[in-house]
Amino acid sequence: MIQDHDRSYYIGASDTIYVIGNWETASFEKWWGTKSGLYSSDFQNDAMKAGTAYEHKILESLGIPGMEMDRQFINGRLRINLDGNTSDCIYEIKTYRNGEKFLLKKAYRAQVQVEMYGSGIRRAFIVSYGLEKEDYGNFYRDIDLSRITMHEQCYDEEFIQETYLPRLEYLSCCLDKGTFPIYDEFVIWQKSR
Repeated sequence: MIQDHDRSYYIGASDTIYVIGNWETASFEKWWGTKSGLYSSDFQNDAMKAGTAYEHKILESLGIPGMEMDRQFINGRLRINLDGNTSDCIYEIKTYRNGEKFLLKKAYRAQVQVEMYGSGIRRAFIVSYGLEKEDYGNFYRDIDLSRITMHEQCYDEEFIQETYLPRLEYLSCCLDKGTFPIYDEFVIWQKSR
């Protein structure tokens, strides 16, 4: 459960989809403004509140010995907050509306890749939990184990080395200089290295 909601000056694992995505969109521009400290975002909706409220309960319900919660890793501009982990496995919690199909989004998979990279733990599961209508209004309900599914993720060294790290390094330089990232500049920067 994240205690510090200030997202400025650090690039988190949950930001990975912005790092690897299109930098010429309004969404990226807004995200970069938050990272640059130009403005903050404390937006939360009912789904986000419920997901946060149930995160520890879901992890505890797994009954995994040695489970640690809310571990943080910082390396330069990269800041990773794990939901849960043991010494050899990460557990990333994702909630969704029960009755709908859980979508194992590219953003989730990319986030977990960066969590594995930054933590040094090379095994991970995305743990999905379907929230019922009643769960959104009462955060004290018991966890229903039948609504949990586990999605194992294999570490992708090529993605990290070839796609993610060069972009992270360039974006970190832009944060240091206080400049807006430009993809064409990144391509030239990358070739010169």
